[in-house]
Amino acid sequence: MRDLSATLRSRRLLAAAVATLVCGPLAATAARADTGAASAQGNGDHALSAVMPSLRPNLVSYYDFEHPVRGNPGQESDRGFSGTTIDLINGGAAMRVRDSVSPGGGHAIQTRQVNPATKGNDDWKAGTYSATGVPTLRAFNAAKEASIMGWFKVTGSNPGLNSETSNPSDYYNAVGLAGLLSGDSQGHDVRALLEVIDVSGTLRVVALGRRIDGGKSQTFAANQDWQSILTPGTWVFLAASFDYDHGTMRLYKNGRPLDGFYTTAGDPWQIDTPGTHRTTATDPRGIKIGGSFPQNTAERNPCDCRMDDLMFLNRAVTDKEVWQQYHRTVSGRH
Repeated sequence: MRDLSATLRSRRLLAAAVATLVCGPLAATAARADTGAASAQGNGDHALSAVMPSLRPNLVSYYDFEHPVRGNPGQESDRGFSGTTIDLINGGAAMRVRDSVSPGGGHAIQTRQVNPATKGNDDWKAGTYSATGVPTLRAFNAAKEASIMGWFKVTGSNPGLNSETSNPSDYYNAVGLAGLLSGDSQGHDVRALLEVIDVSGTLRVVALGRRIDGGKSQTFAANQDWQSILTPGTWVFLAASFDYDHGTMRLYKNGRPLDGFYTTAGDPWQIDTPGTHRTTATDPRGIKIGGSFPQNTAERNPCDCRMDDLMFLNRAVTDKEVWQQYHRTVSGRH
C-alpha cells in the first residue's frame, strides 16, 4: 500500500510538472498577445512575421489594419516600435473592410470621397496630427533617410472632384496615398510622401520629399502611366525611399524599381554644402493616409482606394529588401 501511495504521488507531481511546462508558455504567449503595439522588439517575431527581419529595427510605424485599439475600433494600433496610434477618420470601424493581399486573407482600410459636390469634412481618410509635433515619431527628427511602403488598390474614380470649389469640372490635381508630415505642417505639407500628382499636365506616381521645414520639396516621378502602375481593382505594392543626405529618391512597384525623373532642377533640398545632411530637427506633425489634413479641418486629394500593410521606416530600403518584402507577402511565407 505504501508503494502504491508513493507511486500515485509521483504521478501527480509529474502531471503538475508537465502542466507547468505546457500551460506556462501558452499563458505567457496569451499575455504578450494582449498587450497591443509597443515596439518591434516587444511585439516579437510572430507579431511582425509579415515584415522582413532586416526591416524590423527601423520599422517606426506599421499598420496592418488587423489591430483596432481596444475599446475604440475607430483607431488602429501601430505594430512598429513607435506605437503611434492612427484614427480612421469619418468612417471609423466601417473603414476596416474584409480584403487583403495576403493569401490568408484579412482586413484592409477603405478611403474615399463621401460628398464630392459638397464642401465639408467627411472624406474617409486616416492618420494622426499634433500642431506641436508627434513625439512618438521622433525617429524622423533630424533623419538622414526614410522609406514608405505598402499595398494599394484603386477602387473608384481618381482624382476626386474638388469639393472646395463649386465648379463641377474642377478636379484635384493629386491623389494622396501615404505620407509623413513635416515638422511645421498644416496637415498637408510633408517630409516624405507617396502619391499621384499632376506633373506638367500628366498625372504620375511620385515620391515627394522635403528636407527642411518650410523649404522646397523635390519630386521623383515615374515615367510609366500611373494607371498602368495602379491598375484599378488590383493590389499593387508600392515603395518609396528618401535619402536626404545625398538628395536621392527611388520608387518601386511590386518589388521592382520604377524608372523616373526629378521634376525640380537645382538644389531644392539644399545639400550642396559639406557635411551630413538631415531633415529639420523637429518631430513630424503626424501621418496622413488617403488624403490630407488628418486633423479633419479640411479636405484635399482624397483617394478612392484600399490600403494594407503600410510601413514607415527611418532609413532608405534597398532594392533587394523591397523585392524580398514583396515576395514575402504574396507567397504568405511568414
